[in-house]
Amino acid sequence: MAKREEECKCEGGLPGWLATFADLMSLLLTFFVLLLSFANMDAQKFKQMLGSIKDAFGVQVERPEADFVAFSPSQYERKEVKLDKDTKQLLSMILQVKALLDENKKLKKEVHVSAENDGVLIRVSSGVMFDPGKATLKPTAYPVLNEVIKILKNNNFDLVVRGHTDDRPIHSKEFPSNWELSAARAAAAVRYLIEKGGINPARLKAVGYADTRPLVPNTSETNRAINRRIEFYFHRPKVATW
Repeated sequence: MAKREEECKCEGGLPGWLATFADLMSLLLTFFVLLLSFANMDAQKFKQMLGSIKDAFGVQVERPEADFVAFSPSQYERKEVKLDKDTKQLLSMILQVKALLDENKKLKKEVHVSAENDGVLIRVSSGVMFDPGKATLKPTAYPVLNEVIKILKNNNFDLVVRGHTDDRPIHSKEFPSNWELSAARAAAAVRYLIEKGGINPARLKAVGYADTRPLVPNTSETNRAINRRIEFYFHRPKVATW
């Protein structure tokens, strides 16, 4: 009987090697959780930095009444995110336009910039470029168009020029309706880009939308002035623009 009791004697608790193995597994689990948290932080940081390029970089968003968002190049540079070539070009275009607006305070009130998924949109009040009911470029349109030429020459992006009017009908001999007026204004801008800037016509498109795409309801003179506009949509080649 005493012999059997001696044979059953063993140390209490887990073997030493099993405790070490458990510690190792816990450390590995913690390490992978840490890696996962870093990956999530990078994704979130990327989203905050780019904001789909829509609501960041000091660029006005789609709503005309929206405020400008602060932009800090140094803050952007501190983000450890690699940008592709197209994204860098988009940011460069935005900064070029912002520099133009900072130099010309009058234009800054009439020109708005917004970023879209596949490009950059510059929206200009029709009053800057044309007299009421006309499609002949005014001298005040030239600084805007010259900057557009510069952007096209420095970046591999195509351009759609969009003409928009308010809802008030026009029945002139030259323009029977707002369709003709909006299309003629877009075409006048494109013609300037080709003739003065030497831009390849294959990169350009002129479209007239009349009053079919208002930004705000045509319920007041202020709103109608917002809807009367020329838009310059810079987009990557081979991207659908309709």
